[in-house]
Amino acid sequence: MNWMPTPATVHLCLDMQRLFSPERPSGPWPTPWLPRILPMVATIAEHFPTRTVFTRFIPPRTPETMPGTWRPYYERWRHATRDHLPPDALELLAPLARLCPPAAVVDKPVYSAFIRSRLASLLRQRGADGLVVTGCETDVCVLATVLDAIDLGYPVCVVTDAVCSSVDTSHDAVLTLYRTRFAQQVITLTTEELLNGWPD
Repeated sequence: MNWMPTPATVHLCLDMQRLFSPERPSGPWPTPWLPRILPMVATIAEHFPTRTVFTRFIPPRTPETMPGTWRPYYERWRHATRDHLPPDALELLAPLARLCPPAAVVDKPVYSAFIRSRLASLLRQRGADGLVVTGCETDVCVLATVLDAIDLGYPVCVVTDAVCSSVDTSHDAVLTLYRTRFAQQVITLTTEELLNGWPD
């Protein structure tokens, strides 16, 4: 794909929250690489704050309120439900939170940012012509969101040094998947390559 981000492209940053931070006090789902990618994510967001949308993953208050397989999932991870989390666990990490506003925040209850959220309508309102995707985790929420974006017809740029996972092998496998199976709809760039090619 020859597409490159334009002034109408939205930076979609997924779930860069204390919930996933490995730093003390760590969240229930610590992602070791998260501190490593935070400077790149912040750099992109600081360059384009009015084009940035941050998502926050919001677990249920209790497992009993969730449907289907989500209920046993949260029975296993009960300590990650809102009845057990500290109040600030769902907040964005500090370098990103201070950009809101003008950056927008969209809450989501499942992996994909498009499901049961206002993201799709927000992108339509903004006339978004594509997405630059950063955040965590590469092989879970990022993957689910990218696949939904593809189905909605958006070209997607995944920033390779601004996404992370807690599992190195699946992180690498998903980036390879984008470059091979989804090369007609997804491009992968580093932060430097993105910023050099994304017009103000």
